[in-house]
Amino acid sequence: MTQDHKRRHSSVLVDGPRKAPARAMLRAVGFTDEDFRKPQVGVASTWSMVTPCNMHINQLAEEAVRGVDGAGGKGVLFNTITISDGIANGAENMKYSLVSREVIADSIETVSGCEGFDGLIAIGGCDKNMPGCLIAMARLNRPAVFVYGGTIRPGRGHTDIISVFEAVGGHSKGDVSDERLREVERTAIPGPGSCGGMYTANTMASAIEALGMSLPGSSAQDAVSETKLEDCRRAGEAVLAMLERDIKPRDIMTRQAFENAITVTIALGGSTNAVLHLLAMAHAVDVELSLDDFTRLGRRTPVLADLRPSGHYMMSELVAIGGIRPLMKRLLDAGLLHGDCLTVTGQTLAEDLAGVADYPAEQRIIHPLAQPIKASSHLRILRGNLAPDGAVAKITGKEGLRFSGSARVYASEEAAQEGIADGSVQAGDVVVIRYEGPRGGPGMREMLSPTSAIMGRGLGKEVALITDGRFSGGSHGFVVGHITPEAMEGGPLAIVRDGDRITIDAEADSLTLEIPDEEIRARLAHWTAPAPRRSRGVLAKYARQVGPASGGAVTD
Repeated sequence: MTQDHKRRHSSVLVDGPRKAPARAMLRAVGFTDEDFRKPQVGVASTWSMVTPCNMHINQLAEEAVRGVDGAGGKGVLFNTITISDGIANGAENMKYSLVSREVIADSIETVSGCEGFDGLIAIGGCDKNMPGCLIAMARLNRPAVFVYGGTIRPGRGHTDIISVFEAVGGHSKGDVSDERLREVERTAIPGPGSCGGMYTANTMASAIEALGMSLPGSSAQDAVSETKLEDCRRAGEAVLAMLERDIKPRDIMTRQAFENAITVTIALGGSTNAVLHLLAMAHAVDVELSLDDFTRLGRRTPVLADLRPSGHYMMSELVAIGGIRPLMKRLLDAGLLHGDCLTVTGQTLAEDLAGVADYPAEQRIIHPLAQPIKASSHLRILRGNLAPDGAVAKITGKEGLRFSGSARVYASEEAAQEGIADGSVQAGDVVVIRYEGPRGGPGMREMLSPTSAIMGRGLGKEVALITDGRFSGGSHGFVVGHITPEAMEGGPLAIVRDGDRITIDAEADSLTLEIPDEEIRARLAHWTAPAPRRSRGVLAKYARQVGPASGGAVTD
């Protein structure tokens, strides 16, 4: 490949006499004569001081630039936004969370497209900026590597952010003292890195590595470590090698690669948000992927990882025994992964995994294939008269596999929180939270505060919760989200009444409102949509553009 071919995008902006103005601008930010002859690689940093997940990422981004420069390219650092789910959860502010995925994707695409970068590195450290980075890479289709910012270390007493949320629920019940709540609050988050269990950040990092878009090991490293700095430097080298061989995201992000990502997500006991984000990422690269693919792959894929929130261990403990690579090797050897998929290394997945050593014999985090935690997926795609187009449940079996109860209906997360805190929600109830979908919210908030309050009050096995919103990767219990059509669109969730019987069956994969069909039709005939909650600004624009959760809640 010629140098000009490697510079197919940047050369348009910097070559020839007519581009002197562009070169003049770039000289001011540090370009030299030699740099204009090099391929330019944008390094998208999600650094921000609004969350510990991303507070260290500028240091990582600078290492990635050094990696690019050392490999013969010209690294150009730029920023995009991030938000904090952990801070915004339980408040109106959380409506901006999923919206930020689209803003991040749009902003990276915008900067990279305008500046003519030949390749791209993106470094993400929190839930929405990771799929946002991948969506941008898919749209641009230029050689690209994703780098995960890394996981946080445990807080005092093996605590994390979910410990704090659940302590709030225990406090409202009277089981957790003011002093204990303050202690957990002060010590659970010890420094930089993403939330410490197999929550959405660690789930998406693992899925992206299994997809082939991160370097081997990137998803299972501590945020503050020499291995993470080296990962960034190697990413710079890898993008230049991809430019040399003209390897692009669409060569890597194939249907088979998405199947690998789904399989690894299930084996790790990952977040329901992975369903939403993988569907959106597949859409961006024109790969056909649907909820039914999660069901099909879930029938053959066991849950093997004993990780929080449903399990015992944290991501940093998995890092210490070898991360996810030995798990992937086990899955590959069992015929559960497509080994011929290309990765950002320029090798196949099977080649990347060749020679990976198994876990230490004494470890208890990853179970053997012959002794799974659950023989099939914990991510259940439910359908029925309450979810004609599907819903997503996260049921490990610890909560049971079937729940039938009496509906207690709330039209917002805040109203449900009140009902749980004041004792209105009782054992045997199915809490229904509606008008929280992508369009109705707008923004499809996570229901972490209600689910944590239920767990904190000791009702995890006695109360179910269903919603057209979604859940944090830290949510656990008998929970069903992503119900489509959402209530705002006239889905059957909109006409559920207090006292109606609802049955969730994770063996039959069904979600049923136990009233006659003619009664459902009569109620729907008299239903009218509430007024939109936002009429101006980014949330209103999002509500007008966003598609259903069953398709990934995409906006393009």
